[in-house]
Amino acid sequence: MKVKKGDKVKVIAGKDKGKSGVILRALPRENKVVIEGVALYKRHLKGTAGKVGSIAERPRAIDASNVQLISSEKKVKSALDAK
Repeated sequence: MKVKKGDKVKVIAGKDKGKSGVILRALPRENKVVIEGVALYKRHLKGTAGKVGSIAERPRAIDASNVQLISSEKKVKSALDAK
């Protein structure tokens, strides 16, 4: 996998094509990544004693082959340090 946590990527395939975000989690064994604000699904949470139930949106893992690297934090930092 050529991407890792903290990299900024753009989705190039699937229902979220064109969206971009930062990688929250990389799953190299499954070749998947979790991107902030992309591939969201709704999770219904049951209320407990004294709390009301709610609906939470969570990001789902997508295949790493469906993303394109825009920038890497280390590359950006090293480029700024070189100047």
